Amino acid sequence: MKITQLLAIALLSLFLGACASSNSGSVYSRDDARKIQTVRTGVVESVRSVRLEGTKTPIGTVAGGAVGGLAGSSIGHGTGSAIAAVVGAVAGGLAGSAIEEGATRKDALEITVKLDGGALVAVVQEADEEFRAGDKVRLVESRGTTRVSH
Repeated sequence: MKITQLLAIALLSLFLGACASSNSGSVYSRDDARKIQTVRTGVVESVRSVRLEGTKTPIGTVAGGAVGGLAGSSIGHGTGSAIAAVVGAVAGGLAGSAIEEGATRKDALEITVKLDGGALVAVVQEADEEFRAGDKVRLVESRGTTRVSH
């Protein structure tokens, strides 16, 4: 039964990894390719470290529930096994949801930029590039998404 449990945990990890998406200024979706984007320029006023919450999809809950139910069903026999399976599924679902959210949480930056026209805007994106006050930057906008780049 341990091999089955290890397989289930491996599948849960695979599903959680597939849920991860990027809010990086350097990562584009396939839909963004070959689309016109508006570019504005400005100077970084301030940079603040923030956290992007993790994803909360049903995949973590379902996968965790499956693993928990499987683990619970291996306890006892008959009615005891069925009850343990239900309890394991509920606990596993809660754990799977929490694991998914924690595994997909990201460090990010809130970048406040004074645009060349004088307006002040802030953009939050993953902290995969370094920005400092005084940096000249570009804001690339497309379909409601804005990213800051050097």
